[in-house]
Amino acid sequence: MNGGDEVVAATTDVPPPLEWRFSQVFGERSAGEEVQEVDIISAIEFDKRGDHLATGDRGGRVVIFERADAKSVGGSRRDLERTDIPPRHPEFRYKTEFQSHEPEFDYLKSLEIEEKINKIRWCQTANGAVFLLSTNDKTIKFWKVQEKKVKKICDMNTDASRAVGNGKVASSSSLNPCPMNGGLPDKAHNCLSNDFSFPAGGIPSLRLPVVVTSHETSLLARCRRVYAHAHDYHINSISNNSDGETFISADDLRINLWNLEISNQSFNIVDVKPTNMEDLTEVITSAEFHPTHCNTLAYSSSKGSVRLIDLRQSALCDSHSKLFDEPETAGSRSFFTEIIASISDIKFAKGGRYILSRDYMTLKLWDINMDSGPVRTFQVHEHLRPKLCDLYENDFIFDKFECCLSSDGLRVATGSYSNLFRVFGISPGSTEATTLEASKNPMRKQVPTPSRPSRSLSSITRVVRRGSESPGADANGNSSLDFTTKLLHLAWHPTENSIACAAANSLYMYCA
Repeated sequence: MNGGDEVVAATTDVPPPLEWRFSQVFGERSAGEEVQEVDIISAIEFDKRGDHLATGDRGGRVVIFERADAKSVGGSRRDLERTDIPPRHPEFRYKTEFQSHEPEFDYLKSLEIEEKINKIRWCQTANGAVFLLSTNDKTIKFWKVQEKKVKKICDMNTDASRAVGNGKVASSSSLNPCPMNGGLPDKAHNCLSNDFSFPAGGIPSLRLPVVVTSHETSLLARCRRVYAHAHDYHINSISNNSDGETFISADDLRINLWNLEISNQSFNIVDVKPTNMEDLTEVITSAEFHPTHCNTLAYSSSKGSVRLIDLRQSALCDSHSKLFDEPETAGSRSFFTEIIASISDIKFAKGGRYILSRDYMTLKLWDINMDSGPVRTFQVHEHLRPKLCDLYENDFIFDKFECCLSSDGLRVATGSYSNLFRVFGISPGSTEATTLEASKNPMRKQVPTPSRPSRSLSSITRVVRRGSESPGADANGNSSLDFTTKLLHLAWHPTENSIACAAANSLYMYCA
């Protein structure tokens, strides 16, 4: 075997499963503490370099964390180059927060608009400032967050020994004959003599503050632009273009293209609204730009399909260039088929060749060069199939779980109930399927969950047991998931094996 074959053989080896461990937590609640609705995290996003992490909550706030370990803040180069020091995983610290959106009321439509942050996307940084987009259901905002040096009043030019009142100084401004009044003194005109002058050294009794710039800095978040009044339905996605100048926003029926510099105009590039709304069969659920091709984007639908469109084809891209859909298995259709097939999130892999989609039951990996079907399918909620009726009655079946991919493209992750999240290996032959709970407790191994007859949620909704038991099943094989706690939002660090996930109001960091 020559050297080249050895390289090929090495790349086809299945990587070993990652050993995940708890790293950090922000905002963890104490036992019995009630979580306020406005504090629940609703969006999470790393920037492209992984030096910043932003979260949005249902109260309209955006919280920014910055990387605090040596790799980010300029630790010793000698330490970074030493081989006897194990590599450090990202450590983050709180940086700042600001109120991004406020509750609004649309008087024309008699519609309340929540302040909840639906999505956050980072933009390019410049001159030490960070830029990001945040959106609620109707309005997108472009924010600039920058450090400002604090200016303080440190002194007053006051000499107590000389501050004796205005006496003689005031006499300099006494009334003098005014040429506008026949040379007579006039209080109305109050003309000053031409020989008026300030005494040398200034006026001792005039106090002026001395303002100096201190070494302290404060973070200032400023809204640069507001992109509003372009969507009739709730915005579910925003995505930056690789050109650094444009972005898209998507609602149920339309996708609009914006220029970051222009807030009062957008271009409608996708419109799936039928002439008669009774003919509506599917809606747009998520949209994302290709990571490197600025003319390509993908969007998913409630029917479980992913469409790839090319902006060079036409101004209105209602016709897709590629369609990724998996045909139904004969005899498998039921009342819940379309509901569980609806895709809640899609993500491009780093190189742009693969698209990851998440529906209620599965994760699917699509190759954009092969539209016959997904290349890999990962079962996430298959053990819940017998309970779909109860899940539907309690609206849990409409929960929208997000997904993410590792930077090396070897693994994918998504969330589940009981604040669990799962990591799958996607290499051919890989059986990696790790389940973890978003808490400080040790990792729990995944055990196959046997199918059981359907029962009411009142009997199956219990707090998950901790320890070595299977997530999703107790010792008797019965479901022990807590459907009231769910991990919907998570993000993979863009350069390292680190995952940030949101459980209620808490942000957990795991690394491997």
